[in-house]
Amino acid sequence: MNQFQRTSTLLAVLALVATTGCSGRLKAPASAEVTVSKAAVNNAMDAGGAQFAPHEFGNARENLMLANQAMAAKDYRRARELASLAQADAKLAQSKANTAKAQAAAD
Repeated sequence: MNQFQRTSTLLAVLALVATTGCSGRLKAPASAEVTVSKAAVNNAMDAGGAQFAPHEFGNARENLMLANQAMAAKDYRRARELASLAQADAKLAQSKANTAKAQAAAD
């Protein structure tokens, strides 16, 4: 094998490794994202999200449930998307609950 062939082979192998590495990251379990979302849903519940922001809180719980189902199905991309939605809805529910309680205390 001459120098050009070795260099070409090495570049091809590096490209394959880089491609495989990138796709592996996209398929990696989304357990951290789901865990953070679960904590956000729990915080929203503790803040009174179910009472003061039932729609947003319900969406957060549903998206978290669907994220867990996607994790079980090894659809990690979908699990990340759903976990992100759950976290956003949970934070909104928590904010609305905190605002409602602050307004009630001010009255």
